[in-house]
Amino acid sequence: MDKLENYRQIIRQFLTPYVNIDYSNVNIRNHAAFDRDTDQYLIISEGWNNQEHLHSCLIHVGIINYKIWIKCDNTEDGIANDLVAAGIPKSDIVLAFHPPDVRKFTEFAVS
Repeated sequence: MDKLENYRQIIRQFLTPYVNIDYSNVNIRNHAAFDRDTDQYLIISEGWNNQEHLHSCLIHVGIINYKIWIKCDNTEDGIANDLVAAGIPKSDIVLAFHPPDVRKFTEFAVS
């Protein structure tokens, strides 16, 4: 399997379980939006908290130039280390939710 297809498979594997999260205190469901054509992978949270409509991005990951760009990660533990544990090198993961000048201080790729 080539690198790009391997990364796609790993991303789908790690993001899909987030769809099944049950929230006990609010009526929220997570939905997966995976687009292989543009290599954008999202988990969207949507629902209600009493009379307030909630709609937000839980996770947004993209593949750009054979690197995984984590654009949004609102999970409790973060998904970057899960991706590393799955065999993706830190040099191929960009924490894109950090400004470019801050990324150089992380263990991950700058761009």
